Amino acid sequence: MSRVHDALRRAEQAGVLSPPVNRPPSEARTGAAVLDSGPNLAGLLEQVPEIPLRTSADSLLIDVTRPHEPPMEEFRTLRTRLNHMKTLQPIHSVVVTSASPAEGKSLSAANLALAEAHLANNVTLLADFDFRRPIMHSLFNTSRTPGITDYLLGKCQLHEAMRRIAGTSLYLMPAGEAVINPLELLNLREVKLLLDRLPTLFNWIILDSPPLLFAADANLLSTMCHGTLMVVRIGHTTIDSVTRAMQSLCNNNVLGVVVNAARRGELYSKYTYYHSYYTPKERGEGDEAALVAGEKEEAK
Repeated sequence: MSRVHDALRRAEQAGVLSPPVNRPPSEARTGAAVLDSGPNLAGLLEQVPEIPLRTSADSLLIDVTRPHEPPMEEFRTLRTRLNHMKTLQPIHSVVVTSASPAEGKSLSAANLALAEAHLANNVTLLADFDFRRPIMHSLFNTSRTPGITDYLLGKCQLHEAMRRIAGTSLYLMPAGEAVINPLELLNLREVKLLLDRLPTLFNWIILDSPPLLFAADANLLSTMCHGTLMVVRIGHTTIDSVTRAMQSLCNNNVLGVVVNAARRGELYSKYTYYHSYYTPKERGEGDEAALVAGEKEEAK
């Protein structure tokens, strides 16, 4: 990390990287002043513009209105495990990354955020810190700007860099305009201030980041967050790449591994048994009744 900081200092001395001096007046004092005082927090979220949940058919995002579908069940399981960890240690911010590209980290981050926000009063932020190949704005059919980079460079206020997904407790921060120096931007003091203060606004902050073996961004972000989730893809990720990715981390704060691209038949075989005995519609009861019915039949 010393080489990163040396490079940053040289860039500043050469005038390549300038601090965000053009921040709007309301935020000019500390770089994130709107987050410093309690009474302003609720007001900030009220200023966030709202967008409808518009996902394309091929986006592979989970449908929270269909909770018994296997993909939704899997992310509910992941959500349950993370929420349990949160009762044992303070975890609010999680970096979702992978060893290499095309392993499903961005989709996993988005679906985990949707699952978390589906819980009552579980205000969740999904932040696209993959400045190199951002995708969250495409998944949710919104504009890329203004976003995180615009806020860090002082071109917009914090609430302007966010979107609230209508009818949910999910907030989205797209990546923002393209930058030529993403790692240097992440080294700005404002990034640390932002990630330290966001937990006062959100129960969960889920960050998408570049792959570990292709950029140092995720490694740096992991040092500023409470935990890291590693996404691996069945039939694609090698043991060697996972080992090297884990060894590259400065902080050993890996919370777990998310296995992606399981065969559809494997998922359906896990849930068909429980949901084929009785459906909530047939019994006139809630979702739990269908699950309990399956458990009772299995006990016989």
